[in-house]
Amino acid sequence: MARRWLRGWLLAALAFGGASLIVPLYVVELGGDAFALGILFATSSFVGVPGALVFGGMADRTGKRRIFVLAAMAITVVTMLAIPALETLWLVIAVHALLWLGFAAAIPVLTLLVVSGEVESEWSGLIARLNKFQGIGWALGLFVGFLVISAGTAVVETITAQRIFFLVCAASAAGGFLIAARTLPPDPRPGAEPEPRQLRRRVRAASSFNVRGAAFPFTPSKFDPRKLNPRRFAERFSPTLAVYFAAVLLVFTGFGTFFAPLPAYLDGVGHGSGEIFALYLVLNVGAAAFYGGAVQLVRRYDVMPTHIGGLVARGGALPAIGVVGAVVGGTALGLGVTGLVFVLIGLTWAVIVVTAATLVTKLAPVSIRGEALGMYGALVAVGGGVGGLLGGTLASLGFTLTFGVAGAFVLVGAGIVAGLNRQSGVSASDVDPVL
Repeated sequence: MARRWLRGWLLAALAFGGASLIVPLYVVELGGDAFALGILFATSSFVGVPGALVFGGMADRTGKRRIFVLAAMAITVVTMLAIPALETLWLVIAVHALLWLGFAAAIPVLTLLVVSGEVESEWSGLIARLNKFQGIGWALGLFVGFLVISAGTAVVETITAQRIFFLVCAASAAGGFLIAARTLPPDPRPGAEPEPRQLRRRVRAASSFNVRGAAFPFTPSKFDPRKLNPRRFAERFSPTLAVYFAAVLLVFTGFGTFFAPLPAYLDGVGHGSGEIFALYLVLNVGAAAFYGGAVQLVRRYDVMPTHIGGLVARGGALPAIGVVGAVVGGTALGLGVTGLVFVLIGLTWAVIVVTAATLVTKLAPVSIRGEALGMYGALVAVGGGVGGLLGGTLASLGFTLTFGVAGAFVLVGAGIVAGLNRQSGVSASDVDPVL
């Protein structure tokens, strides 16, 4: 049964993957500037934590889970049909936020639903399969977007081709809804659920990678914000963890500063919508493909040095995009070189995501590890949102400056982490074998 409904979620993930890029490109086509993209990026980041928190809690209290997953798919259909009919930027931004609110609400529920009725020994494999299907769907959304936009712009105007792809995303989400409605497992009977602490521990082990974060920092499946206990967390918060969280906030602010105005930059240097889809596709595929390689790097060089290396490489790659654009612009050579840098950015995401959760777990006191992981996820969302606003604002002064600031945030964060290296005591043996 799980295999059948996961196919439905794959179709929904295809729509989400396509929406992640087609909406910013549509905003640009409507005349939106980098500031508008910053608002678009920030709002969709900020709705994530409350979405996961509120709806995840409701699913726990009511025992109803199917309805939240189906509602997220239905929202996707409606928003993908509504956005191409809108020509007012602020309405597009508002509907886009609703789309990602649905996504954020569904992810924690899916993680619980996928193990419903299964023995504990099967949980890791089922959650890993969920992440796999979601990642494949996300990449397919970018690939289909590349095909539709590239073919469409050869015969119709760019904005018309984009609107056609919105309809493709809506159709995919609708297909996923129909499959899920027929095949989702029933809601659990009262008292039939596995022990929450055991489940959450296994969720942390098996669902730490999400390809969406390669180009969009907020990834709600990496944590369960319901674990947050603010009072206990504040009482047992350690200085070392505080320093690392400061680095996390800086790093993800840098990521948001870079990615929020990026579609406007790529369009401005002469890359068409189809080419931009191709660039985002290689970034996401690179992240997914290097996941296993990142684990091997950790086992060879230990967690902290690998984490620092990933941050330094990404911090250098972000401003490199601006240099490439300034030197070769939107030429074929420029597209090729930009593509190589995008691959590097994707590879570094795999390294960062493999190591970050392990570092949080090892740096936090044992009694608050769950809260620490929840706080880490919240900082990711806040940093991404603040960075989106900052990137959209700075872009008016030039993209080279914006990407340089983004890289500086990441490199400063890497320097802070390097300062913790000698006292952390985190080693390769701490990597969860599930990873």
